[in-house]
Amino acid sequence: MFCPEPVFRTKIEMERLSVGNILKIIADDPASEEDISRWVNRNGHQLLGINKSGKDIEFTIKKVK
Repeated sequence: MFCPEPVFRTKIEMERLSVGNILKIIADDPASEEDISRWVNRNGHQLLGINKSGKDIEFTIKKVK
């Protein structure tokens, strides 16, 4: 999926979680690293980690609010 789809789906899944829960996202769009990181920071959540494996980028995000 290409931007803005990874960010949009991240937003939907974060809305379903309770505060303190952790979401793992795997994206293959190179732009998603910057886009999702920016979205997480802008929305007050915590980016716990980013791991790259080949063309996949895995995000670990904690819902803070």
